[in-house]
Amino acid sequence: MIWIALVLQAAAIAMSVSIDAFAVSFAYGCKKIKIPASSLHIINLICASTIALSFLFGLYIMQHIPMWVGSVLSFCVLFTIGIMKLFDSITKSIIRKHTQINKEIKFSIFNFKLILRLYADPEAADMDVSKSISAKEAAALALSLSLDGFAVGFSAAMIGVNGFVLFTFTLVTGFVALLLGSKLGNSAAHKLRVNISWIAGVVLIGLAIMQLVA
Repeated sequence: MIWIALVLQAAAIAMSVSIDAFAVSFAYGCKKIKIPASSLHIINLICASTIALSFLFGLYIMQHIPMWVGSVLSFCVLFTIGIMKLFDSITKSIIRKHTQINKEIKFSIFNFKLILRLYADPEAADMDVSKSISAKEAAALALSLSLDGFAVGFSAAMIGVNGFVLFTFTLVTGFVALLLGSKLGNSAAHKLRVNISWIAGVVLIGLAIMQLVA
């Protein structure tokens, strides 16, 4: 029964970090911005790899701290990210206010200001307004989508989730979310301003609370 619970936790975490990818690809579809197959795979692979790397980092930290500290730390991280997701629009409006990008800023995948800006406004990834996400734009977008994933992957290691199962679920749910979001967006008559990040927030807060009762 324990392994079933861990698998369900891995699935819940994977789905929670894929919700933003779905929302982004849906918005792109509505605006007729294409995500080529190569860019889609770049986004998915970078996001999943970030989860894997942060998970390994979490395992390393767990070897040097007491188990109860790990539980408290994972609760704090998951709960904080969950709250941020519940108030997603407020969080992103604050980031937008302080990360205005103008034409003088050179496009760079590792430009942290750009990454934060894309986190707050993912649709800005189409920097050249070509109506298609290039490989370079996809990499920058993936890094912005991975900000939450890094913290969540770190916490997943501390709650005992199987890393291989988590990585596999993340690859599958991420690919489905991107593909499905784009298809549905293309079929929509107009852009729908529906914020679904709160769903991820509820899931992450639920996982955090589970650490207190486990």
